[in-house]
Amino acid sequence: MNIPFKVDLTGKVAVVTGGGGVLCGAFAKALAECGAAVAVADLKLESAQRVADEITKAGGKAIAIACNVLDKESLEAANKEVEAKLGPVSILLNGAGGNHPKGTTSMEYLNPDDLLKENRDFITFYDLDPKGIEFVFNLNFLGTLLPSQAFTKKMALNRSGVIINVSSMNAFRPLTKIPAYSGAKAAVSNFTQWMAVHMAKAGIRVNAIAPGFFVTDQNRALLKNPDGSLTPRSEKILAHTPMGKFGEADDLLGALLWLVSDKAAGFVTGVIVPVDGGFAAYSGV
Repeated sequence: MNIPFKVDLTGKVAVVTGGGGVLCGAFAKALAECGAAVAVADLKLESAQRVADEITKAGGKAIAIACNVLDKESLEAANKEVEAKLGPVSILLNGAGGNHPKGTTSMEYLNPDDLLKENRDFITFYDLDPKGIEFVFNLNFLGTLLPSQAFTKKMALNRSGVIINVSSMNAFRPLTKIPAYSGAKAAVSNFTQWMAVHMAKAGIRVNAIAPGFFVTDQNRALLKNPDGSLTPRSEKILAHTPMGKFGEADDLLGALLWLVSDKAAGFVTGVIVPVDGGFAAYSGV
């Protein structure tokens, strides 16, 4: 991979949750290329191991950790493993997250006539499943809060550390169809600001990156047809993205490396940085 610039992370230990995914895998590789020892944490050990192997093959230092970001015991066990193999954590990237179909409506707008249809095979606002919404909120919000509890206590005791959360464009402007995911990411942004204040006296900086639209394993089917052409939703997204394209994982790395560097961003905390090709700035007219 090509990182835009290097910062010196020699001696740092980083944990990347969701590290087996496309975007967080790129985050993990970039941190390793700058000298950090990286624990690639993922619910699927094989996904984490694939990224860790790529890092070690490139000359970096990494281990794979099986980790459930919604299970405190799992997180505490993961932290002990990281400390035993790499040392105390000094960088935490909370990347685990996602959406669920049961927290998603089928249509952008409510048609009251749809409520009169029986045996409907689509989901209106009134059909949203509380369990699906709960899953999305837990995965994104608790999946940020609980790892922050598990991996940062040594940071606080050492009075030094960096936490990077992953928010979304949804946090600035909720997207149609996905109320649960939009609300959950707004909670992540709010929590980032709260935690930045709470941790300031302990020497821990807390910021977030808010990606725009990137094609990942989770959303590929929503954005592209099997033949590789764009879905109608993709066409609408790109029409509202001034730069007219989807982001690539490498596009996030400059923001990441700036925020993790104490030399470059030592007085930066509590910010949510959009990396979105201008999506948040565009009013549509």
